[in-house]
Amino acid sequence: MTANTAPSRSRRRKTEGGYTLVELLVVITIIGLIVALVGPRVLGYLGDSKVKTAKIQIQGFSSALDLFYLDAGRYPSSSEGLNALVQRPGNVSTWNGPYLKGGTVPVDPWGKAYIYRAPGQHGPFDIVSLGSDGQEGGTGNAADITSWAR
Repeated sequence: MTANTAPSRSRRRKTEGGYTLVELLVVITIIGLIVALVGPRVLGYLGDSKVKTAKIQIQGFSSALDLFYLDAGRYPSSSEGLNALVQRPGNVSTWNGPYLKGGTVPVDPWGKAYIYRAPGQHGPFDIVSLGSDGQEGGTGNAADITSWAR
């Protein structure tokens, strides 16, 4: 090989290289725009999924309460609460529980206990989750989720 045909070391180093600061800034800006556009939509789906989870849990409680009723001849009182589905109340002679998997009463998707009333204002029992705001009423994801509004 002659000196004229071999590429010089300085030429090889110039063709090798990394990214420039401008290229990195452009990529970071594009990623930031994508996150800004997609982020709120993803958070909206997360809020909707929590509402759906609460509705499914309330339906599960309703089914378990119906099984309790078939065994005991009554629904648990407000003082016994949903715990009667996992622990036998003292004054029930026939109890084939626990009626909920896991042996515990789950909290709502926002980490708060469900409200149980028997007799209920809208049926033999009412089950309520106060939604994301933890207060009665509300709209959207902060609205109450109830056993009677299906």
